[in-house]
Amino acid sequence: MSERVKIEAVEPLSHRWAKLDRFTIRYTRQDGTADMLVREVHDHGHGATVLPHDKARGTVLLVRQFRLPVHLYGEDGFILETCAGLLDGNDPADCARREAEEELGFRLSNLRQMASTFMTPGAVTERLTMFLADYSHEDRTGGGGGQAHEGEDIEVVEMPFAELRGMLRRGEIVDAKTVMLIMFLERELGLPPS
Repeated sequence: MSERVKIEAVEPLSHRWAKLDRFTIRYTRQDGTADMLVREVHDHGHGATVLPHDKARGTVLLVRQFRLPVHLYGEDGFILETCAGLLDGNDPADCARREAEEELGFRLSNLRQMASTFMTPGAVTERLTMFLADYSHEDRTGGGGGQAHEGEDIEVVEMPFAELRGMLRRGEIVDAKTVMLIMFLERELGLPPS
């Protein structure tokens, strides 16, 4: 940890589904002066996400599910996104494969890591590892839809990649991980950015 940052106090605010803590830190600025800062940090673990692509058919697999923060922002809250999940102690690649079987109902092949990023580093500890993968209908393992006991109610959506790119251009894709993986797939396929 940087010598410029010293954690003075940690106050637990909530430790239910995720941890929310208030940190008081002594922060030394670039000019040498010290400030006391208070920040709240959300920690629910690290995750993985994957965008499967069927090269032969030009399709991709996505999920549509309810997201409360999007709903609270004034939209209906049902968004189209790449399947994702928390690592739960697993390797990111293993997590991506597990989530694809649980949420999409497909076994993936040729999994390739694109990036590992902090999605909201100002307030959330999650590091998300992003993958592209291949799939075909011969790789179907089940119906997908997620785990009902985890509160998941997931719609599996297969669509032409060209249609997804059009949705991105029109601002209909609002999930950051999905936007990034669309751009990675465009680059891999040698397509111009949406």
